[in-house]
Amino acid sequence: MADEKPSKKKTEKPGGDAEDPGGKKPAKKAEKKPGAIKLSGAPRAASFWIFLALMSVLAFQFMRQADDGTDMLALSEFHRQIDAENVLKVTFFGESRVEGELKNTITLPSGTDVHEFRTDLVPGAVVALEEELRAQDVEITAKPQGTAWWGVLLGFLPWLLLIAFWIWIVRSIQSGGNKAFQFGRSKAKLISPDKPQVNFGDVAGAEEAKDELEEIVEFLKDPPQYSRLGGRLPKGVLLVGPPGTGKTLLARAVAGEAGRPFFQMSGSDFVEMFVGVGASRVRDLFEQGKAHAPCIIFVDEIDAVGRHRGAGLGGGHDEREQTLNALLVQMDGFEANEGVILLAATNRPDVLDPALLRPGRFDRQVVVDLPDLKGREGILRVHAKQLPLDEDVELSLVARGTPGLSGADLSNICNEAALFAARRGVDHVAMEDFERAKDKVMLGTERKSMVLTESERKLTAYHEAGHAVIGVKVPGLDPVHKVTIVPRGHALGITASLPEEDRHSYTRDWLNGQLAMLFGGRVAEEMTFGEEKVTTGAGNDIERATAMARRMVTRFGMSDRIGLMAVGDSEHEVFLGRELVQRREVSEHTARRVDEEVKRILDDALARARGVLAENRELLESIAVALLDRETLNGDEIQMLLEGKELPPMVVEVEEDQLQLGLPGHEAPAPATPQLAVPEPLPSPG
Repeated sequence: MADEKPSKKKTEKPGGDAEDPGGKKPAKKAEKKPGAIKLSGAPRAASFWIFLALMSVLAFQFMRQADDGTDMLALSEFHRQIDAENVLKVTFFGESRVEGELKNTITLPSGTDVHEFRTDLVPGAVVALEEELRAQDVEITAKPQGTAWWGVLLGFLPWLLLIAFWIWIVRSIQSGGNKAFQFGRSKAKLISPDKPQVNFGDVAGAEEAKDELEEIVEFLKDPPQYSRLGGRLPKGVLLVGPPGTGKTLLARAVAGEAGRPFFQMSGSDFVEMFVGVGASRVRDLFEQGKAHAPCIIFVDEIDAVGRHRGAGLGGGHDEREQTLNALLVQMDGFEANEGVILLAATNRPDVLDPALLRPGRFDRQVVVDLPDLKGREGILRVHAKQLPLDEDVELSLVARGTPGLSGADLSNICNEAALFAARRGVDHVAMEDFERAKDKVMLGTERKSMVLTESERKLTAYHEAGHAVIGVKVPGLDPVHKVTIVPRGHALGITASLPEEDRHSYTRDWLNGQLAMLFGGRVAEEMTFGEEKVTTGAGNDIERATAMARRMVTRFGMSDRIGLMAVGDSEHEVFLGRELVQRREVSEHTARRVDEEVKRILDDALARARGVLAENRELLESIAVALLDRETLNGDEIQMLLEGKELPPMVVEVEEDQLQLGLPGHEAPAPATPQLAVPEPLPSPG
């Protein structure tokens, strides 16, 4: 990061925050606007519990008043008790109710014992009752008729509850909490600068991308330094690259370095089951960004909402396209969003809408590609900081043996190496653990539970030996790294090659040699066991060779008969492009010529493989016998066999059960190779 010039003056930022130019002090939070008071979660929860407590007290008071210990006595029964002179004292409440006490307890027909009672009176009957009771010397009192406070409240209770419910609904809509009707609010998370963050020192293998993003961070910290000559703050930065190359990690580093509000959101968070929610969330997200400007908004996997409009059967009014339209307007529409930088990441830039990629929206597209040798070594050193490494560990050798791997793959290698060391019960991670972890990640996990017959073991050994002989005898091919008949992952026999240096393009000679190597396994089976004994083991070889030869003819212009013409465009899916149906771009005559040319290239590769193996039959036998004896050969051992030397005695490791074998003929998955001039990796055969 570039050092900033010292200055005694403080720089006034667009959001009204004063910050020293050194950028060491964290930026102040944006002041809240008047009227934008929002209750936090604790006060809202407290108000709910207070309301619930009041309702409980009210219900208890009502039940206590309703059940005051007196029993309801019918008016006729009250008259019978007067006639029986069983009334001790009474109290009149106006002309509607009387309460009293009997001299002797009576039992009603319902089985209820009554001593204290209450009775509702008929209007106008109080005077006659009073005369009868006076004649019997009954104690008479009178109280004015009134309504208890709980009675009035009980009458208004339904209306109070309805009003309280609607107030709660309105408050929920206005508040920022995750409550009812909140699906239109943005789900972006504001990352606080106080939390432990990743910085640019934790990112390796993407130096150019770091330089681009460091300039964005400096722009945020000191806008006048760049705007004094008429420059403006970039509106958007798009991180593009294959999966696992560190796009999200770079965004986290920007969040840790910027010292400004950083909103994080995924592209899939915009889409909801309700129509119009995506566009509403986009608007709300940028409103929050403008309130905290200058700030950064990070949208991961933006291709979830930024796909090309008009593709497929959805028409022009589906939910995703409305969300994209809102995003386009917010990034560069009629109203300017000064100080809001949109940082996005995707590994599918080919499906994004052109309106989203134009300057003014995404001003910069930062490519985060697979790391080279120096980058891989830097990534390994970053991930190995927390590992107790042994003295024999050389990360440069590990980086040299992992071409084409991404940062996520290298992180996985370090983790697997630590796990291997923990299984061995040691305190340090040795180079042996890194080698085993590298083989596990690149070639697959060993499968030791399969036991094969001796004939199947022999067939597998000759199949893999055929690949190895072609690999060491055809000039220009990558050196053979390892040959094994121990199954790994989905592969049940592997011949792996590793390039000596990072390759950025493939020559025609290399591709033809690769085709011959793919056919080496089938040719070795034919030469050793006869054509009637060949197996299905070469199925994957044939499939990969056919695809490679077709790309040579249709895409790379490596056919003299077809020439420099791209034939067909079958790589694109129908619903990702602009067309509902695929157009016919190749005539039947041209398609026939393409098929004939592909067949010719494959036949030439097969003939070349047969010639090489016929000339090196002794080497084929020696490698196959060594595989049957050792099951795994590395590059140095293959070189010794090539020079006619005897292999050193084999060291048997008891903890490694090397006696379990795999099925023949199932080919290895493609070892990772750099994604260079060809769209798909061109692996060594298995």
